[in-house]
Amino acid sequence: MSTNTTDLCLLSARDLAAAVRSRTVSAREVLDAHFARIDAVNPAVNAVVTQVREEAYAAAARADERTAVTPADELPPLHGVPMTHKDTHATAGIRTTLGSPVFAEHVPDHDDLIVARFRAAGVISTGKNNVPEFAAGSHSFNELFGTTHNPYDRTRSAGGSSGGAAAAIASRIQPLGDGSDMGGSLRNPAAFCNITGFRPSAGVVPSTPAGNAWAWLGRSGPLARSVDDLALAMSVLAGPDPRIPLACPADRAGFRALAAEAPADPDARPLAGVRIGLSTDFGLGVPVEPGIVEVLRDQARVFEELGAVVEEAVPDLRDADEVFDTTRAFDMAGNLRTVVAEHRELVKPEIVWNVEKGLALTAEQLMDAALARTRLHEAVRAFFDRWDVLLTPTSQVLPFPSEERWPRTVAGMPMQTYVEWMRSASLISATGCPAVSVPGGFTGGGLPVGLQLVAAHGRDVELLRTARAYDRATRHAEIAPRI
Repeated sequence: MSTNTTDLCLLSARDLAAAVRSRTVSAREVLDAHFARIDAVNPAVNAVVTQVREEAYAAAARADERTAVTPADELPPLHGVPMTHKDTHATAGIRTTLGSPVFAEHVPDHDDLIVARFRAAGVISTGKNNVPEFAAGSHSFNELFGTTHNPYDRTRSAGGSSGGAAAAIASRIQPLGDGSDMGGSLRNPAAFCNITGFRPSAGVVPSTPAGNAWAWLGRSGPLARSVDDLALAMSVLAGPDPRIPLACPADRAGFRALAAEAPADPDARPLAGVRIGLSTDFGLGVPVEPGIVEVLRDQARVFEELGAVVEEAVPDLRDADEVFDTTRAFDMAGNLRTVVAEHRELVKPEIVWNVEKGLALTAEQLMDAALARTRLHEAVRAFFDRWDVLLTPTSQVLPFPSEERWPRTVAGMPMQTYVEWMRSASLISATGCPAVSVPGGFTGGGLPVGLQLVAAHGRDVELLRTARAYDRATRHAEIAPRI
C-alpha cells in the first residue's frame, strides 16, 4: 500500500486500522495524512474547530510503540485511527465548548462514555468538530466558530447537530465520528453529507455522564462512510454502563459478529424474506420535497432486487408529535434551565424558546404524553409484528442555504418552529426504535439524499444487516465531494 496522504484518507476505518496493525503504515503517518487533509479542506468546510496536534502525535508515538511489541490480533479494533470528536461530547484535556460562548474556554477533566470507548478501542483523538449551540437544531452554526458548510455544495448546510462530524467524514478528514441524536442529529447530517448515521435503541450506547439517568429520547451513536464501519464502531461502543439504568437490548457480541461477516455473494439476494414497509409521508401528510420522494421511490427498487418485499405501509404515528414535543421540551428544560437563567443574553433564541416551553409544561401535559407514548408503542409493536423494516426519507428537505437558520417552508408548507422541518426524523425518535440513515444517491442537481431505515426496539443488528446489504449494492458514499 502507498502511504500517499490522499490514499490513506480514502480508506475505511476497518482498512486503516488493519494497515496500522499490519505495520504497512505507522500511526504517525496516518496522523500526518489526517492533519494534511484538515489543512487542505477545513478552510472551505469549517468542520474542525479545535485541534490538539502535539497531544495527538504523542498518542500516535505510543500507538507505534505498542504495535512494535504486540501481535496484530491483540491490538484494539481501531488502533491508530484518528478522530475529531463532537464538540458537545466531553473530552478530557481538550476544549469542549458545546458551541456556546458560555463554555468558550471549558476544558473537561473526563471523557463522555462514547469518547472513552472509542479511545479504549485505539482511536487517537485529534480535536473537536463543529455543532449548533448545545446541539439544538439540525444546522451546525454558532457564535464561536461560525457555520459548517456542506462538502458537496459549500453554499449549503451540512446538517446538525453532528454536522461537523458528518462534513469531516464526507471530506475524507476521518473515516468515523461520534455523534448524538434527539430529533435527527445523527441522521440528518448523514443524509445531507452522503454518509451513514446510526441512532441505536435506548441503552445500547449509554449517554454518560447524565443529568437524568432515565432520559430515553436522546441517543449516542456513530457516523461513517459505510454501514460496514458503523458495525465496526458499534462493536466497540455497545454495552451497558452501571450509571445508566436502561437495559441494553443489543450487546457488543452481536455487532462484533456482524462486523466479522464475510461479504455476501454478489449474485445472492441477501434481503430475501425481508419485509419492508415504505412511506413517503409517514401516514400523516408530512411534507417532503419532491426530489427526495423521487430518489426514495427509485431506490426502493434496489431493495426489491436484493430480495426484499417492499409495499406501502407505515405504523400509526398520530401520537408521535405529542410524545416528541413534550419529551424534548422536558429534557431541554432539565438540561439547560440553569444556563438560560444565568446567561440568557448569550444563548440563541431557539434554545430559550424550547427551555421556556419545558418549564411551562403542566402535570396534565406530562400525563397525556405518557399515555400517548404507550399508544404509540402499541402501534409500532403491531407494525413490526408484520414488517421487519420501515423505509422513509431521512430528511424532508435537501441541504438548504447555509445562511438560513432553519427552513421556513417545506414543499410549500410553512414551518412554525426550528424543529418542525425535522419531523421525518423526530417522529421516529418518538417511537424509541433504532434508525439508520444511508446514502440514497443524488438529485439531478447533485445534492445528496438519505434513506431512513427503522426496525423494532432491540433489532439493531438486524437493521444494520439490512442497511449494509443496500449500502454494499449501491456504494453511493464512494462518490466523494470536490473540495
